[in-house]
Amino acid sequence: MTPKQRPETFTVTQTSPPRILLTGVILELTLATAFIHFSLGGTLFLLNAAGYLALGAAYLVAAIAPTPAIRRLSWLPKLGLAGFASVTILAYLVVGPYFTLGWVTKGIEVAIVTLVVADLLFQTDAGRASRRPPTSA
Repeated sequence: MTPKQRPETFTVTQTSPPRILLTGVILELTLATAFIHFSLGGTLFLLNAAGYLALGAAYLVAAIAPTPAIRRLSWLPKLGLAGFASVTILAYLVVGPYFTLGWVTKGIEVAIVTLVVADLLFQTDAGRASRRPPTSA
């Protein structure tokens, strides 16, 4: 390898297997926490479940839609889902009631926030990688 050549690096693109797996796990966790909130009943829990379902659907559309306008704004549902999960965690810590299923749900929501942040970082890195100038041989 000459000094001008760079080693090949692996970038995570929108359709790479790690990105598809990450999106699938985020959607499954979102459906799980929506189901838990739905099963608890009550207006607040039902609204929380509806919020998770709506944001999960928006996340899915942003992940699979081929149009450039939707791809350009694909960060918005990701940020919305992470923010919604964060607010739900904070509200639980402030209001309660504290019980085992609540803590399990908070664990799922922490995982959602963590994985969405990872997905946003992958998206940012993939955007930078695609704008690099080509290297000459």
